[in-house]
Amino acid sequence: MRKTMFVMVALVLLVAACVPVENQQDLESRVNTAVAQTREAENQVSTSVAQTVEAQSPSSTPTSEVSQTPTETPLAFPTFTPIISTITPLPINPTSTRRASQQAEYACNAISRKPFDNTEYNKGAKFDIKWTIINTGTKTWPAGVDVKYYSGPKMTTTSRVEIPVEMEPNDTYVVNLDAVAPDKKGFHVMTWAVDGPMCFPYTAIVVK
Repeated sequence: MRKTMFVMVALVLLVAACVPVENQQDLESRVNTAVAQTREAENQVSTSVAQTVEAQSPSSTPTSEVSQTPTETPLAFPTFTPIISTITPLPINPTSTRRASQQAEYACNAISRKPFDNTEYNKGAKFDIKWTIINTGTKTWPAGVDVKYYSGPKMTTTSRVEIPVEMEPNDTYVVNLDAVAPDKKGFHVMTWAVDGPMCFPYTAIVVK
């Protein structure tokens, strides 16, 4: 800064030497004004530099850094609850046990039937029917129980057969019938009934 002031003064003196001689007082006044302006400029530059340095310098009171030690958080594992399936047995009521079905007093069945179901015959063909009637009840049948036509195409030459003997439980009686196949093609079922009716023997054939 002092060098700048010396340069300014030298310039002023040089100008003064080059211009016509003036009043000594006017010259001194100009020189003083130039020196004052130079000092003011120096002060402004110094202030600006000081402010810049202060802004760039670290704070006089350093901020203390708090060192925090990280706290380890233990991993949380899910809690497994065992699933226990409890099977509650159904209550058993001894009084609700299924009773054995009572056998009917009067009942029957037709076994060893011939012809077999779906046997094929030509139209009008003659064939024999055989039913074995068995007493499946608990009572004895008196003699004279009828076995008679009930429904379907009538393929026999008779409509009724009498069982002439008594039939005790599990006794059997064979019914033989002469039959003729219907004149119409297709599936045909003829049903008969044992009096009561206790059972329904039948014949199922196919006319081709």
